Amino acid sequence: MTKHIIATDQAPAAIGPYSQANKWGDLIFTSGQIPLVPETMAVLEGDITAQAELVMENLMKVLAEGGADATTVVKTTCFLSDMNNFVAFNEVYGKYFPTNAPARSCVEVARLPKDVLVEVEAIAYVK
Repeated sequence: MTKHIIATDQAPAAIGPYSQANKWGDLIFTSGQIPLVPETMAVLEGDITAQAELVMENLMKVLAEGGADATTVVKTTCFLSDMNNFVAFNEVYGKYFPTNAPARSCVEVARLPKDVLVEVEAIAYVK
């Protein structure tokens, strides 16, 4: 098998030495998505709900570029800067996985890149 780099201009470009995602066989491994506006690369100002919406939209665009979508996500890791945002984050997250939700880890971290409130990464399979 060969690793294939997944890149789309529909989601934020990498801000460091990493790819938006890698495809290995029928699996896609995304990098963490933060609430960057793809066109400007600016952090979306706003509360956890606004930031989580953009994070999930960016994640879905990266998955789509690799031939996957929300229904093929098998695992996510979610990073919150404040666990007090857990309920509000779950409301947004749940809209993307209304049935057959993937396995998930959700942790509070001391700090996220660009001081955002949330970051989400995923593993998915290609249909």
